[in-house]
Amino acid sequence: MKNLVRLLTLFSLLLGCWGWLGTTGVAQAVGINGLTLPQVPVLAVEFRNKADAKLATEFGKKIDLNNTNVRAFQNYPGLYPTLAKKIIKNAPYSKVEDILDLPGLSDRQKELLQANFDNFTVTDLEPAFNEGDDRFNNGIYR
Repeated sequence: MKNLVRLLTLFSLLLGCWGWLGTTGVAQAVGINGLTLPQVPVLAVEFRNKADAKLATEFGKKIDLNNTNVRAFQNYPGLYPTLAKKIIKNAPYSKVEDILDLPGLSDRQKELLQANFDNFTVTDLEPAFNEGDDRFNNGIYR
């Protein structure tokens, strides 16, 4: 019995290593009648998740007040980090002008926000952009 197990083990090992010896062949599919089936091209279908679809809209070009993280405000002088944190903490907004109603804004801060209205947009909340603390620290550092 021991010899049979050793023989089967040795045979399995040799069979498994056969590909390493350079004796690999080309695999072919065989149809029901033993004939090869013609290959039919498969059309690729593009699937987009909600986050990718949103990035393809104006959200990808502007700061979405409901979904963008704090670091996106770095490109706009005076908004990062104080005003950016305030904007994010008080989201969601139904329109861009709602950020002027933030509590504790000075007149200078309101002017700064108004001057950047063209850089802002508002879309529905997307969990992919809002889960956890990603809006405050998304782990992307420059």
